[in-house]
Amino acid sequence: MATAPPSISLLLLLLSAAVFLTLPATISSIGVNYGTLGNLPPPTQVANFLKTQTSIDSVKLFNVNPDIIRAFAGTGISVVVTVPNGDIPALANGVQARRWVSANIQPFHPQTKIKYISVGNEILLSGDDNMIKNLLPAMKNLNAALVRAGVKDVKVTTAHSLNIIAYELNGAPSSGRFRPGWDKGVLAPILAYHRQTKSPFMVNPYPYFGFDPKNVNFAIFRSPYKAVRDPLTGKVYTNMYDTLMDSTYSAMKALGYGDVDIVVGETGWPSACDAPWCSLENAAWFNLNIIKRAQGQGTPLMPNRRFETYIFGLFNEEGKPGPTAERNWGLFRSDFSPVYDVGLLRNKQGGGGGARPAPALPTPSTAGGKWCVAKSEATDAQLQGNIDWVCSQGGIDCKPIKTGGSCFNPSSVRSQASFVMNAYFQRNGRTDGSCNFSGTGVIVGNNPSNDACKY
Repeated sequence: MATAPPSISLLLLLLSAAVFLTLPATISSIGVNYGTLGNLPPPTQVANFLKTQTSIDSVKLFNVNPDIIRAFAGTGISVVVTVPNGDIPALANGVQARRWVSANIQPFHPQTKIKYISVGNEILLSGDDNMIKNLLPAMKNLNAALVRAGVKDVKVTTAHSLNIIAYELNGAPSSGRFRPGWDKGVLAPILAYHRQTKSPFMVNPYPYFGFDPKNVNFAIFRSPYKAVRDPLTGKVYTNMYDTLMDSTYSAMKALGYGDVDIVVGETGWPSACDAPWCSLENAAWFNLNIIKRAQGQGTPLMPNRRFETYIFGLFNEEGKPGPTAERNWGLFRSDFSPVYDVGLLRNKQGGGGGARPAPALPTPSTAGGKWCVAKSEATDAQLQGNIDWVCSQGGIDCKPIKTGGSCFNPSSVRSQASFVMNAYFQRNGRTDGSCNFSGTGVIVGNNPSNDACKY
């Protein structure tokens, strides 16, 4: 998973498109990233669940675990395997590449439908010169080893973080270019290889990393929005994802490789994090729109183009270190119950026996009698963070909690936070998700206004 591309917030000048929170009528193709950090069910159970209860037709692995690869034999589900980053220098040797294919592909394919070998993950982002210089030789050697072994339907690629893009100050996707030093020296030869072998250029476009907190809606396909117009093409953009994809396409086209296929190796949105923009509703809304785009919606510069897409991720991985978000990217929990519903379960089934159903996503309400206030257990630091975030969003009047305002109360961060949290809640349709604030908000039925401070 990528870290934040620098200067990407310059793309986020305005808010995103209005979309309806509705499930796609049909889902013809969607993949998921299958991470394994946590107390997760055995691979055979996972493979059976995906085959029998979901419309997911492909998985991407971050390793070449033989038990997982073997578990998908006979399922018809396509599998992407990943060469560990540290193995790349050795695979620049042709003999080692042939041994790797003999050990990790031939024992399983075609019983397991291996579709791609990803040579490492986000290698340019690693900054490791040895791995970077050996990346393309390893890709070529693995492809040659597959050909020599008579394996004609497995393609070799590598997944890139969008740190490879140098974003223009005007934010025009049509002016997207690869970073100097990587463009002609590294990426052009890789793209030439893809064209020659008819393999895809794999990218990981994550709006979550690097979006402007003042313009969250642009990152998650939410309304209200004001469209962004590319001054060079006149194309209109309503969300950040499309700008990332079209910036990538423009960079490829600038090098003469606009015809090479693009595969989305990773994208997603966490359902919980240490900030108010993570919620079940926001994650569901984001991934619903990603699924729609995977069915052939395309982008302004690539209309009606279908992108093979792998959502990150399959499970909430409780064993992952780091901030809260790292453990909350999953579509499903470890008992196969859905974290939220994006239409991937067949006939609206739940997971395995005893699994919890997906929570119903809230719909905007215009009825009265709902207010959002701070939970009693929330800390002052958390609540001050909520104040700072809400007041940075625009469209929220925070003057009442400023000096001289009707709700100014310097002795109580809680009361001031409740006022601005409620203002945000009311402005955003009074949905449950808009009162989440990383678990520090609660919806109440009693009006918390007093004589001086009106909510």
